[in-house]
Amino acid sequence: MKLKTKPNKSQTSSIDTEEIAKFNQLAKQWWDPEGPLKTLHDINPCRLAFIEQYMALAGSSVLDVGSGGGILAEAMSKKGALVSGLDADPDIIAIAHQHASSQSLAIHYTCLGIEDFSGESFQAITCMEMLEHVAKPEAIIQHCAQLLKPSGYLFLSTINRTLKAYLTAVIGAEYVLKLLPKQTHDYQRFIKPSELATMVRQADLELIDLKGMDYNPFTRAASLQESVSVNYLMVCYKP
Repeated sequence: MKLKTKPNKSQTSSIDTEEIAKFNQLAKQWWDPEGPLKTLHDINPCRLAFIEQYMALAGSSVLDVGSGGGILAEAMSKKGALVSGLDADPDIIAIAHQHASSQSLAIHYTCLGIEDFSGESFQAITCMEMLEHVAKPEAIIQHCAQLLKPSGYLFLSTINRTLKAYLTAVIGAEYVLKLLPKQTHDYQRFIKPSELATMVRQADLELIDLKGMDYNPFTRAASLQESVSVNYLMVCYKP
């Protein structure tokens, strides 16, 4: 396993330092399935199942953008994928590296913004629960497209900008049920599926499928659904 840390030199970075600082405070609790990021643990099987509908992970090269502590990266690695993780926070990358080492998983983590990551291409790229936390999501999509191999897949997930999403993902999740720390989300940064689809097409990618993701906070189970009114996933293809 390799851990690389480099300074962010991009002058057009999509990185939001306030968002980085917010999640940095949670770094040591990333792998606590009952901690402040427990919903990430709960929805991970659903995210993984969505990915596996479109590709076989075993032997495939995958870049997880905004990999955080490595919850999705490790799940894909355990399925046989050749996983690289990319995150801009050195403390969170260190947690990811330590946890992967404890599981004997060969995941290559790099502490870098995607704008400054180059030299490799991948059969698939995942960017989950991350776009609503960056300053320029369209730039993230463009860079992901550049790093994809032809016939590769880009998997995205984010939150729709609807009243229901505000009531569910902000008021309900953060203030009523306390599933997430307060101010985890900024409603103004939520992204409508039509807006994300435009970003994808501007990056010369084809939108293959769009699914909603339902989360039951009482059973702590997530499942795919047709409604995209709150959380949703998108898969795109590079011709």
